[in-house]
Amino acid sequence: MLIGAGAAGATAVLGWAGVTALTSRERPLALVYRGPASCSGCSESVAALLESTPTGFRTRYVGPDEDVDVTPKTLAGAVVYAQPGGGDVDPAWRRLHRYADDIRDFVHNGGHYLGFCLGGYLAGATPGFALLPGDTDRYIGSPNASVHTTDDTLVRVNWRGRQRTMFFQDGPIFRLRPGAAATVLASYDTGAPAAVITAYGSGRVGVVGPHPEADRSWYRDADLSNPDGVHPDLGYDLVETTLHGPAPTSPGGATR
Repeated sequence: MLIGAGAAGATAVLGWAGVTALTSRERPLALVYRGPASCSGCSESVAALLESTPTGFRTRYVGPDEDVDVTPKTLAGAVVYAQPGGGDVDPAWRRLHRYADDIRDFVHNGGHYLGFCLGGYLAGATPGFALLPGDTDRYIGSPNASVHTTDDTLVRVNWRGRQRTMFFQDGPIFRLRPGAAATVLASYDTGAPAAVITAYGSGRVGVVGPHPEADRSWYRDADLSNPDGVHPDLGYDLVETTLHGPAPTSPGGATR
């Protein structure tokens, strides 16, 4: 796995921020799932993050109760499909499994999948879209985890060599196969991957266990305070590196 240097990551983000502004019709389209497999406000927070990134996406909600559902035709016009946080994995999968083949085809043919918390779990295989070179597991159930509650809380991660505090609610770790081509943006205090970018066919997959899309309202509603402040930079890094970063490469060694 590759853990990029903080300086390199910062330089990349600044570079992306210099991209010439595009009109709303020229901006790439990101589809954000909203429906029974997402939590209240989660889809909207992901959409807000995507719209405010240096790339400056247009966003459109998709799902069974939206104007458009997740279909090959809908996906064909998009650059990104984003799966936000939600409830438990098994009930969510029962609602989403009918989209699996279409989402896999979209990414395999050059699209981008972004998964946040539940969306990260669903990038795995048991159950899930099987987009990762490996699978997912619960951080709170992993050895030496510092968090043991399913309540809204905070978690410390090492993001590109810097310690950062993030909003967390029973998010996943990513168990990648030894030698898998993957860029690890962040790891938990146990060393387990917390944010990962991998390739799938001609496309890319960016997943994260904690919530970089959490805005100030999330902390206020959960009566939490982030000692680092509430900033969107980690979410920007995940999104922009997934789309524009170097291709994930195999380290030729064991992964956590």
